[in-house]
Amino acid sequence: MVKDLHLENIRREYSSLSLGRKDLPDDPFELVGKWLNQAIETQVNEPTAMIVATSTPDGYPSVRTVLLKEVLDEQFVFYSNYESRKGQQIAANPHVALTFLWHELERQIHVEGDIHRLSPEESDAYFAMRPYKSRVGARISPQSQHIPSREYIMMRFASESLRFVGREVPRPANWGGWAVVPRRIEFWQGRDSRLHDRFLYERQADGSWEIHRLAP
Repeated sequence: MVKDLHLENIRREYSSLSLGRKDLPDDPFELVGKWLNQAIETQVNEPTAMIVATSTPDGYPSVRTVLLKEVLDEQFVFYSNYESRKGQQIAANPHVALTFLWHELERQIHVEGDIHRLSPEESDAYFAMRPYKSRVGARISPQSQHIPSREYIMMRFASESLRFVGREVPRPANWGGWAVVPRRIEFWQGRDSRLHDRFLYERQADGSWEIHRLAP
């Protein structure tokens, strides 16, 4: 059985693109939108996927991947179960971090900020747009909790599906949207010799953004 993995010789050079100070708008959300659209247009794998980092009550980091659904009013919006592990951690500590990683473009965006729930009306509006099976799945999944088997969750799904055949599927109260208001946004562009381009936007007290180049 393999116990050790020696990966020190696995490396690659990043050289396809660059990022300079002249490329940066005053508003970081202009660049967020540009990079997201480029990721979608070039058909990278899961262009809207983002890693969401929270912390446990005793300070341990906790991460998972979700899908970004909107960038709205300078906020990053996603939806999930409020009673999940991340939901409980967010309720206890509303400071989070996000990472977008697009391998094909050799790019990353890192975000740090504060998170809050969307209104029930906003969550209802998005829930109504979801496919039927996704709405049913949101109702029956005790997300992050222990379950005895896959058969258990499939039986719950089948039962709930039959309940709502030909009817509107209502949003469960424990499911809805979150919005992340950023304090820091870093743009990372891979470059050769590990001399990557990194630029940090920091929000100021008056709402403007201050821009700094970071050492790679």
